[in-house]
Amino acid sequence: MKRRLLTLSTAAVVGALLLTACGGGSGASAGADGVTTLTFVAADYGSNGDNPSQAYWQDVIKAFEQKNPKIKVDLRVINWNDIDAQVKTMVQNGNQPDVLQTGGYADFAKSGLLYSVPEVLSVSTEGDLIPAMADAGAQDDTRYGIPFVSSARMFLINNALFRKAGLDPRKPPQTWAEVTAAATALKKAGVEVPLGVPLGKEEAQAEAFIWMMGNGGGYQNSSGTYAIDSSANVETFTQLKKWVDAGLTEKSPAAVNRTDLTKNFASGKVGMLNGFPGQLAELKGMDVTWTAMPGAQQKSPSTLGVADWVMAFKKGGHKKEIKAFLDFAYGKENTVRFAKTYNLLPVTQSARAALVEDPARKELKPFLEILPTATFYPLSDPTWPGVSAQIKTQIGSALDDPQKGLDALQQAAEQAGR
Repeated sequence: MKRRLLTLSTAAVVGALLLTACGGGSGASAGADGVTTLTFVAADYGSNGDNPSQAYWQDVIKAFEQKNPKIKVDLRVINWNDIDAQVKTMVQNGNQPDVLQTGGYADFAKSGLLYSVPEVLSVSTEGDLIPAMADAGAQDDTRYGIPFVSSARMFLINNALFRKAGLDPRKPPQTWAEVTAAATALKKAGVEVPLGVPLGKEEAQAEAFIWMMGNGGGYQNSSGTYAIDSSANVETFTQLKKWVDAGLTEKSPAAVNRTDLTKNFASGKVGMLNGFPGQLAELKGMDVTWTAMPGAQQKSPSTLGVADWVMAFKKGGHKKEIKAFLDFAYGKENTVRFAKTYNLLPVTQSARAALVEDPARKELKPFLEILPTATFYPLSDPTWPGVSAQIKTQIGSALDDPQKGLDALQQAAEQAGR
């Protein structure tokens, strides 16, 4: 089962979209009988044939069409590795979809290809979206991306290793000073990796962002311009460097990926790290504590949120039918079912409340409770996918020289925006 969200770059697709945005082919058609057919392309969250999204969407569509006999939905589910390329081909052939569910929306919105969210969601459905997530779908103060599913990060500690080090897991670290004290105690107790800091290319942009937020930093400032080399971020990496130099982390964080480190945590080799809901199955039966991220002076007021997105294209001209379908698809029953099927977090307040009260999903409760505090990558910036790719491969070098490493990434980000 795929238990991760992918933020796919749409840059490769936009060029093709622009070729057909003003003519040829339509994503939807109305037949002689007055029935409109919407084309819907969605990513597959299944894995190796297990829990394919095709089955989920077929059930949703069947129920929708029974209630809306004048609207048919032509579904196509594509795996994450192929969805960008196949959407590009569809568009080149004049078959731009009416609705697309994938990893990013920014390039499409910037190119003027999308309906705004208020055009394709009712007031009640849009109002049910968790505010932090709904806001992450905005570009130039207009919402274009509709969050579909989400995930969040929390600080994770191995309770058994804490006790071995004479620490109380009921009092997890809330500040960087407390992280230092706990990691030092864990090291003295013989723990292989007291504090896991995976800054390898798999997800270095997430790991760095989490620690940056704990010091009031981030990738962009309040004006929406890149501030990777801000004093707050330099201070953050200076602290990370201190932990590395003191031997409180893995030896070479820039060469360590999240997947490998989480496996080591599950095998009892890591005392603390930033965790995510996808680990729950692997940690089943293990004595752990999930808690808010520690910050520089107090626990971090925010957590990293990630999301996949739904967007609606204007080309077919069927916003009325799209609105009917999306309002149905975002109903509580459907959103709760999808979250349960794939161990992901919902994006609506009604579904979140339902899962918080579900005893069968008690392991998700910490994430559901912290979800409204989520802060997202600068997803509305079309340059972000390229900048993110550079961060993944280069930000680990900032552990050698924080100012120099972050300055280089800042210059690259500024160049990308020109």
